[in-house]
Amino acid sequence: MRVIRKYANRRLYDTQQSRYVTLEDLRRLIIEEEPFRVEDAKSGEDLTRTILLSIIIEQEQADSEAEVFSNDLLAQLIRVYDMTSPLPLSRYLEQGTQLMLEQQKRLQSQWKQAMRNTPLEFMRELAEENMRFWQNTLNQPGQADESSDAEQPESDSNDTSKDNKPSS
Repeated sequence: MRVIRKYANRRLYDTQQSRYVTLEDLRRLIIEEEPFRVEDAKSGEDLTRTILLSIIIEQEQADSEAEVFSNDLLAQLIRVYDMTSPLPLSRYLEQGTQLMLEQQKRLQSQWKQAMRNTPLEFMRELAEENMRFWQNTLNQPGQADESSDAEQPESDSNDTSKDNKPSS
């Protein structure tokens, strides 16, 4: 894993290439799926999240047409941090974004082979994949309480069948 050191003067130093880098250089590493870790040059503290957030801020400010985070969405995210029992938002965002990226790659690949399958068939497959993803996501641990509630009526129906036996 590539190590980037952040110095007190806010400069970033790529230890692998022995040169100073910019946030744009790090953005390119992300796009190229090159793993890296940003650490404080003095303490060794992991600053990767802070730098990743800085890259997002730069991108949001650079191109208002490519805005991903609206003011309303940002306000909602801030409210999530204030909840007494925060939602497992990170997991949903990661899985949802990964699914979206995979489908985008798949769509581009299918577009290149456009007439091999009909576009309608491809859209049906995407819709089914989305349904499976969200069903699996929503049925992961933490949903056990709801599934046990769903089983309750079945046990009640078994009890009533015993009551329907003729009494002596």
